[in-house]
This record gives sequence, structure tokens and C-alpha cells, in this order.
Amino acid sequence: MNTDELTYRIAFASLRSLTPALATSILDRAGSEENFFEFSESQLSAMMGFSNRLFKSSTRSEALEAAKTEVSFITENSISATYFRDHDYPHRLLECDDAPLMIYGLGDCDLNHSHFVSIVGTRHATAYGVDFVNRLVEDLSALIPEKVIIVSGLAYGIDIAAHRAALNAGLPTIGVLAHGLNTIYPAQHRQTAVEIIRSGGMLLTDYPSSAQVHKGNFLARNRIIAGLSDALVVAESASKGGALVTARLAAGYNRDVFALPGRTSDRYSAGCNALIAENTAALITSAEDLCRHLGWQMADAKAETPSLFPTLTPEEEAVIDVMTARGEVTLPELSSRIDMPIPRLMAMLIDMEFRSLIMNIPGGRYRLR
Repeated sequence: MNTDELTYRIAFASLRSLTPALATSILDRAGSEENFFEFSESQLSAMMGFSNRLFKSSTRSEALEAAKTEVSFITENSISATYFRDHDYPHRLLECDDAPLMIYGLGDCDLNHSHFVSIVGTRHATAYGVDFVNRLVEDLSALIPEKVIIVSGLAYGIDIAAHRAALNAGLPTIGVLAHGLNTIYPAQHRQTAVEIIRSGGMLLTDYPSSAQVHKGNFLARNRIIAGLSDALVVAESASKGGALVTARLAAGYNRDVFALPGRTSDRYSAGCNALIAENTAALITSAEDLCRHLGWQMADAKAETPSLFPTLTPEEEAVIDVMTARGEVTLPELSSRIDMPIPRLMAMLIDMEFRSLIMNIPGGRYRLR
């Protein structure tokens, strides 16, 4: 594609409120992006049968000037610009009514790969949520013969945990940004962003380099996280937050939505529990739950009937040994006997509860099932 054609495409895509449907209607009548910018305002209005601020000469001139700067930036920095009419534009995203007309990417990742899972959640992730994300991603890596691409937003908490889990598991991961590719926000995640690109993943955004970091952008970018996915997993969320917005967007796009349940007293499980209660999300406790729900073919070793004797970590074995010997045990007593801090022990016990290994009984005590 020549520079002029790319400039017209970037300028056209930058016009506010253009959806793929409206953009297609305009281009079908104008003939091309170049014609849209070359015609007069009166010609465009007559051609379309209505007037619009997008047709103003000043609006189009400003868009073209900004696009020229953007072309220079993406050329100098080896950034891909994928237009909604390109064959390699992500087909999942194009199914969404509000898909961006242009997306910018840094890195080499197939945006039409066969398996995409988006993972989102609170910025205030707990050990329980992070541990679940690590296990989910690691197990997806083992279960699915074709690599699963993990999508998230590079934010604090669950987002960055998902990206790092993917890197550790050898899976490609896509960080969807709420700003241009001239910066990384938050700056503390710059090294992870570099690792994402080096490991076959991608940083992706629909914002040009001139876009500033703005609070409203983060909610808007969530439509891309939702739209790219086959399934969206909410690992942890309070009763309000961006993760819930993303979940409802994904449900609106007819994506499968999952949520990790938690105790009713836990603040950052309230949103997940609500999604499950209102049937927006299906309950998830393992990668197998997700794969079976989606009908994904699992590797033979993992697709067999689960063992009656699940694999335990040394710490879990220690918990089992104490409960076997003593029957019921309190949290402080257990912490003392296996020499583990209470916060870490609580996260492990919750996980063991969901795996039906132990149960929490009245009086703050635990015993084997």
C-alpha cells in the first residue's frame, strides 16, 4: 500500500462516530477514501442525502494533517496499521457493531488465530485471583494443542497477571492499550510490554500516537478486549468496575463469559458472583470448564476422566496431613502447624474448597470432605 492511500485511510478512520456500517455506506457512495477527502462538503451532502459535521472541509483537513504525522510515526517504528477492509483485520472484532476502523499493532501476532481468551479483573488483585489466573493459563497451555492467545489490558492487578502468566506458559499474549503506541501506561509495565513483543505477542490499540492517556479511553478500549475473544474470563471484580463493563460488552457481542466465584464476604468477588447470579457469566473454576463449554478439543492426557487422587502441591499435602490427623482445625492453628502466613494460607484453602478437597464449617474451622 502506498503512503497516500494509507494516509487517507488513517484520516478517514480517525473521524469520530464512524462505525464499520456507516463507513461502508459512505465509501460505497464516494468510491474511495481519497474521494471522500477530495469532494466538497456540498458534494458529500448531496451524495449521502444528509449533512454531517464530518463532511466539513475543516474537519477533513485536520484529519488529513494528523494522518500524515501518524504515517511517519508508524513507518519509523515498524508499526502495523490494519484497516477494517483489510483481509487480515480480526474477523471476531469485525462482528462487533462498534469495531474501530483502524487498529495499530506493535509485534507479530495472528489476529485471526483459532483460540483467543481474554482475561480481565480488578486492579486490586488478591492472591486468590492471581493464583487462579496462573493455573488457568498454565492449564490452557497444556490442554490445547494449538496455542491459546491471551488478551488483556496491561493494567495493574489481574491484567498484568494474565500477561505474565502467558509469558511464563509460553503463550502469545496481546496487550490492548488505551493510548497510542508512543508510550506505555503504566510505565512500570514497560518491561513486560517488551517481553510480550519479543515472545510473539502484540501491543494493540485503536488510538493514534497523538492520543493522550485519558480515563475515558480505558472503558472504550474494553470493547476490543471483549470483541477479540472467543471467551472472556473475569477473575476478580468488586461490585463496580471496568471488568464488569467488559463482561457485559462481551455478552452483548455473543461471546462466552465466565467468572470465578468467591465467598460472599470477599469484596473483590462481589462482581463475579453478581455476573454468575444474573446469568451473564458461567461459573469457572478450571481451564477444563472453559474448554468443555466452548467445545475445544483438549489434549488426550488432559481430556481423560479426572483422577480420584488429584495432584497436590507439598503445601496442600501438609494441609491434608494435618486435617487427617486432627479432624477439624482452625486457620491460626493450621498456619502454625505448616508454618505458612495466614493470607497465603487463606488463598490456598479457598482454592482447595473449590476443588472439593476440604470444606469450611461453622466456627471458622476446616476439615476434609
